[in-house]
Amino acid sequence: MEYDLIIKNSKIIDGTGNPWYQANIGISDGKITKIGRLDKSKTDREINANGLVLTPGFIDPHSHSDFAIPFDSRLESTIRQGITTAVIGNCGDSLAPINREKLDLFEKMANIFSPPGETLSITWQSFDEYLLILEKGECSTNIVPLVGFGTVRIAGGPGFEDRPPTNEELERMKMYIHEAMQSGAFGMSTGLIYTPQIYANTEEIIELAKVVAEYGGLYFSHIRGEGASVINAIEELIRIVKKSGCSGGQIAHHKVSGRLNWGKSKNTLQLLVEANQNGLNITCDQYPYNRGMTSLITVLPPWVHIGGIEKILERLEDSKSLERIRKDITQGIKGWENWMKDLGTDKIYISSVKTERWKDVEGKSISEITKLKGKKDDFRTIFDLIREEKGEVSILVEGMHEEDIRRIMTNKFTMIGTDGWGVAPTGVLGHGKPHPRFYGTYPRVLGKYVRQEGLLRIEDAIRKMTSFPAQKLGLHDRGLIRENMWADIVIIDSNEVIDRATYDNPHQFPVGIKYVIINGEIVVKNEIQTEKLPGRILRHQ
Repeated sequence: MEYDLIIKNSKIIDGTGNPWYQANIGISDGKITKIGRLDKSKTDREINANGLVLTPGFIDPHSHSDFAIPFDSRLESTIRQGITTAVIGNCGDSLAPINREKLDLFEKMANIFSPPGETLSITWQSFDEYLLILEKGECSTNIVPLVGFGTVRIAGGPGFEDRPPTNEELERMKMYIHEAMQSGAFGMSTGLIYTPQIYANTEEIIELAKVVAEYGGLYFSHIRGEGASVINAIEELIRIVKKSGCSGGQIAHHKVSGRLNWGKSKNTLQLLVEANQNGLNITCDQYPYNRGMTSLITVLPPWVHIGGIEKILERLEDSKSLERIRKDITQGIKGWENWMKDLGTDKIYISSVKTERWKDVEGKSISEITKLKGKKDDFRTIFDLIREEKGEVSILVEGMHEEDIRRIMTNKFTMIGTDGWGVAPTGVLGHGKPHPRFYGTYPRVLGKYVRQEGLLRIEDAIRKMTSFPAQKLGLHDRGLIRENMWADIVIIDSNEVIDRATYDNPHQFPVGIKYVIINGEIVVKNEIQTEKLPGRILRHQ
């Protein structure tokens, strides 16, 4: 046969931002080999895309699917919304490198987001060993790896101690970063509201980012604050990129959180404009929702986390520690993002728990749970939840305003990302009430903000999902519909596409994503996922 697959009669939106055009596409050996008239060409497989829109596959610059792949590499919720490439290792949390002497400490932190009754089985140490294991397995999507600063700080630095690294620890951390970058990491990520990363000062991060810069790598960051300190936090990211020499910086899931801070996106986006005018490559990604998601232990003051999860649980049994926690949350600590004080417990919702004891509170706010369970106050609710669930509780936090969401979305420096991972309505990844972004990020932008509200042209939205992240990552053979590019393709009904996942009922696939093709293989056909697992591990060259 002349082609492995021919797609006919589609409206092609090529990822550049240009208007659509109509053509046929021929695919051979996983790549787009012909765009044009293919009326007389021969193939075993053909898709008639008449009336449908064909785009490049969506590239998710902020994924945590590395924590889902060990349990189910089909990644159903991401594939069904059109994601063909996912950047993993975000927020400072990568699954490598591993120091065997610190393995227990790392696993306790990492397993917070594992499915109930399941634990990660870590058999590797180096970053290269980790990627080799991923390459030996099968996955539905392509994977772009980052090395996480938090993981490196545990492996070679002061870990969960609130202090700078010694010279010896700093050199050891640099060694881990060198190995990761040599193995193909695209850059380093941080999550500076999370322990142990919250204990690191800017200079510590700059020193490690200098190693990343030696390999032309990027710096991705869940910045140090997204509320009152959001401007200072972005200025810190810009400083890190400038002082380290990294090829670019990426603000993770950019938002402005807390009623008193709404509107500050005008200022934060101006910082991006000025940074780029000054020769830096600073961009951001965003999900289109007003709630975030994280772990419940994040509401506890930073000092409570010193020593890791076991020490957290010990402190929750100590009356003096409990009084200090209450005082610090009530009065606040300078520089710490205090969600209980800033947002209120009626804006913090339980997403998932691991045991049946608290199963009935999933989807409810802390203040609702206090009344439901007859607890003394919201503090007691949180203390009991964390202690009895051994810290393994996920939450949703409502803090964003629609005006900021829309302003950030339309900015030229913004791309689209989920900040989610692959889950499914059934099976091992079907527990709890995950954030609806896990299922609906890309269809929500295309349905709500493009078709229904006209906030974006569909061509501009597609660019934010495809060629823009590809350009940032240096993926020169993906992200566009061009001959000789890898055949990562999404075919949608632009008149129908929309998200269906909600906060109360998140385990729902979107509609309108008709086909998803990855490396030339059909992974979603007529909105049904096939058994194909054609994803590849992409290494930075």
